[in-house]
Amino acid sequence: MEEIDELDARLLLLLTDEPRIGVLECSRQLGVARGTVQARMDRLERRGILRGFPPDLDLAAMGYALTGFAVLEIAQGRRLEVIERLTAIDEVCEAHSTTGRGDLLVRVVAKSNADLQRVIEEVVNVPWVERTSTSIALTTPIQYRVRPLLERVVNSRSNA
Repeated sequence: MEEIDELDARLLLLLTDEPRIGVLECSRQLGVARGTVQARMDRLERRGILRGFPPDLDLAAMGYALTGFAVLEIAQGRRLEVIERLTAIDEVCEAHSTTGRGDLLVRVVAKSNADLQRVIEEVVNVPWVERTSTSIALTTPIQYRVRPLLERVVNSRSNA
């Protein structure tokens, strides 16, 4: 895989900070031509690096105050079927295939402890889920972030 360069990183930082910014304003702030910005964005999208501009939602503010992480052990050869069924559970926000004891790490949200119990029961009742272990997130001291990785690219290119 080809790495991103300093201009790509600066563009992605700008889009991270101001997701509603237009191409023309990006070009002005980055000091490059509008066509350059558009070409870079198109290339980043084709490579799957830039996947879109969804809003950053606060699920707790939407009423989903609890976040849980469930490690699922799945019957041999049934991972795809389990993933398909998990997508039907609205409170399943994401799932990651993992190494180690579990097969999937699943992030779920719920409105209360009782609601979390209901969500976990839905997950446990998915055929081929053999065992689960769930932890509740108390706080999120580090939100999902990419800024340090982008800044590393900018700084390493600037210092070279």
